[in-house]
Amino acid sequence: MGHTEAKKGRTQEPPEPGVVQVRPAAERSVNLDDWSDEELMLAFQDDNDDAYLVLVGRYKDRLMNFVYRFVGDMDDAKDILQETFLRVYIKKDLYKTIAKFSTWVYTIAGNLAKSELRRRSRRGKISLTQRGGKNKDEDYQIPLPDLGPLPDRRTDASMKYERVQQALLQLPPAFREAVIMRDIQELAYEEISAILDLPIGTVKSRINRGRNQLQALLKDIYD
Repeated sequence: MGHTEAKKGRTQEPPEPGVVQVRPAAERSVNLDDWSDEELMLAFQDDNDDAYLVLVGRYKDRLMNFVYRFVGDMDDAKDILQETFLRVYIKKDLYKTIAKFSTWVYTIAGNLAKSELRRRSRRGKISLTQRGGKNKDEDYQIPLPDLGPLPDRRTDASMKYERVQQALLQLPPAFREAVIMRDIQELAYEEISAILDLPIGTVKSRINRGRNQLQALLKDIYD
């Protein structure tokens, strides 16, 4: 009877279409590091704060890189990162497994970064690299080759990192965000589409236009 009950307990309903599949708690390793993001988030929703700390450890560096590249200021990026994880903590029950955790957390971080850029614009705190140009709209139509340095040009990588960052800050925010997600964060087009809530065709268009503008800005490096 015990054996029959054990087998019955392992029976699962097939996952609903579009829902991220997670393993039943009984089938997961004791080590939280072996759990998927979504499994950790479900555990955190059940008040397992250790699961939250594992998620923070997984995402803090990549989100810091994303936000810093987007807003161009380290102090602002740190504040946004802290606020991102604070919102994950406070709003944990809003997360549903209809989306990957990474999509959810990038959406939060991206929205906070865009809010910071809007605040800067209202305060007139616009980077020098974003000023100038004959036409404001044209000036914001400026996009990235592959961001990794070419094999024979790695000795001055730190200098190129700064040049690429300054060039990124000259892009329209919409292009900059898409290029960072694809070429620096290496997210799939489908996930970028979900994060930005845009059709994949629009995402690809923004990335391509951004790359073209960055190639022009970084012509002396990649020629």
